[in-house]
Amino acid sequence: MWRKLTFSHGVHPPEHKELTNQVPIRRMPFPDEIVLPVRQHAGRPAKPIVKPGDWVERGDKVAEADGFVSVPIHSSAAGRVVEVGWWPHPDGTMAEAIMIQVEKYSPQIPRPRQIPRWEGLSPQEVVSWVQKGGVVGLGGAAFPTHVKLLPPKEFPIQLLLVNGAECEPYLTTDHRTMVEFPHRVWFGVRIMMKALQVQRAVIGVEKNKPDAIEILSKTRPPDLNAEVIGLTVKYPQGAEKMLIKAVTGREVPSGKLPMHVGVVVQNVGTISCIAEIFETGLPLIERVVTVTGPGVRRPSNLIVPVGTKIRDVLEFCGGLTEDVTEVITGGPMMGGAQPNLDAPVTKGITGIVALTRKEARIRQVYPCIKCGHCLDACPMFLNPSLMGSLAQTARYQEMADRAHLWDCMLCGACSYVCPSNIPLSQMFALAKYQLSRLRKKEQAA
Repeated sequence: MWRKLTFSHGVHPPEHKELTNQVPIRRMPFPDEIVLPVRQHAGRPAKPIVKPGDWVERGDKVAEADGFVSVPIHSSAAGRVVEVGWWPHPDGTMAEAIMIQVEKYSPQIPRPRQIPRWEGLSPQEVVSWVQKGGVVGLGGAAFPTHVKLLPPKEFPIQLLLVNGAECEPYLTTDHRTMVEFPHRVWFGVRIMMKALQVQRAVIGVEKNKPDAIEILSKTRPPDLNAEVIGLTVKYPQGAEKMLIKAVTGREVPSGKLPMHVGVVVQNVGTISCIAEIFETGLPLIERVVTVTGPGVRRPSNLIVPVGTKIRDVLEFCGGLTEDVTEVITGGPMMGGAQPNLDAPVTKGITGIVALTRKEARIRQVYPCIKCGHCLDACPMFLNPSLMGSLAQTARYQEMADRAHLWDCMLCGACSYVCPSNIPLSQMFALAKYQLSRLRKKEQAA
């Protein structure tokens, strides 16, 4: 049934996972203050329902979903709301956020079970409670999970594909989750299969994680029609369209979604989170974050309360070395450099990577020499050289119409191989942003 377990093109950046791939996950203490942006997911931001002076317990809802493609936000610690205002966001902008002063003497005992046990729930009820639990994709995109669990009836889902590739350099959150919580992963697979009403599941794991492949294979429930497969190590193997191509041989057409080829892809961290919320009855209020890089004194895999400032996480890991020049949230290929370490950890942040002058040195940008390396690297078979030329002259609409800009997933493979050091991926991200602004203006008019 399965074809070759890889995809065409892609790159092989250094993995740098040895810093944390054998470091067990541990829990970080509660900080003095948490900051909860209401914009932590794709779609419409949540709407605050608390005001300064309100007391909240761990797990209490502080912002409600504003529509279907939206999820609520819950407090990750007990304390008092001190402000609802603007705060630096990890994406580099300012965002509306809820600031909570954590009660240092609180035992941080959560409210009684808020999410019912999944046994006896219908598939529709499972999906509804996934939304109420504030679950989003934990692989970085932070797309509301319940939306993926409700595909249109004209697109029946045949396969649940669990993404355990974790192809980004440095990051090991999914790796450690699979190694340390395999039963939780399989529990999440069971719940997701019921919600989607599918009969088959596959967990795809890159072969550089043999311990994860082994333990997941050993713990697989015999009554589940599921399997674990090893994937060729290549970037961006973890992109859902690449993963589908590698595992099933199916190609998601331009402008379409995985559901159009009968597949739903979920990150292994998201699967584990869903299992945890139905196991504990708590919403999504914490997540596993890899804190790593040559600039961190004590690289770690941590369970971090959502809303903890990046600065506090780094201090818990021993702080930064003197030669750090850049701190990235996410991985070095698709992550973003942080202008302000007071920005909080949101639901979608997979890692915090500190780079020194050696890794983050500024390189001279030269004109494109038409070498074609970017074409060979692009997994979407686009022409990054052409797109870069159009971006440099701000011909953004032409990029969309002629060069298929919206098919670009900003994986950074083209930037990685460019001998002229042209920041192609960043230019494409700017083009998408400008086009989105233009669309909003047209809609408003």
